[in-house]
Order: sequence, then C-alpha cells, then structure tokens
Amino acid sequence: MHKVIIRLGLVLIAQAAPLSVSELLADPDRFYGQPVVVSGTISNIRESLRRTPIYTFDLSDGIQTVFVMTFRKPPCQSGAVTVEGTFETTNQRMKASYAYEKIFAHNMTCLPDRRPKGK
Repeated sequence: MHKVIIRLGLVLIAQAAPLSVSELLADPDRFYGQPVVVSGTISNIRESLRRTPIYTFDLSDGIQTVFVMTFRKPPCQSGAVTVEGTFETTNQRMKASYAYEKIFAHNMTCLPDRRPKGK
C-alpha cells in the first residue's frame, strides 16, 4: 500500500506569474478557496501572541490592499514580497457583521530592491 502526498507548494510553483493585489481583488469570486501567488509590498506587520503566534500584515500593489495571515514570521519587514497561500473570505463580528478578503499565507519570499542605487 502506497501513500500519495500532494504538497500545496508544488501546485503554487506551477502557476505562471504572480497576480497583483488589484488583479486578485478585481475578480474575488474566481479565486475564493483557491491557491494563489500574489506579489506586492508588505507593511503594517502585527503579531498576535496567543497559544500559537499569528502574524498579520497588509499586502499592497499601490492601488489596493489585501489582509494576509500566517503562522510564520515574515522573512522581511518591508519592501517587495511574493506571498503563496489560499484566498479566503472571513466574517468578522464586532458591532456589526462584515466580510473581508484575506490570504492565508503558506510561504513568503522577499524580492530584491529594484530601485536604482544611490536613490
């Protein structure tokens, strides 16, 4: 008897090019529950210290921003990053109920700074 293991990372690597945040949010129904690879700029990193640390941050392409959650500490604190994960909707209830989109990240890669040197 053989066990077959399918790793999510292998599916994500096969995707041609990362989406921008705007491309992702332009057609969210198409991507709900799907593995995605999205590139953008990381900012506003937060750590929730509960039993298991949860890290959250904003991922932006300069036009739109999506919320990202992960159990792994982001490898970079700012700059360009590629996020691999699952696109989801979360229902939040505080004073009123509302839904928002998020990526539950499985892997993140910091991208090199592409600004010209000396600027």
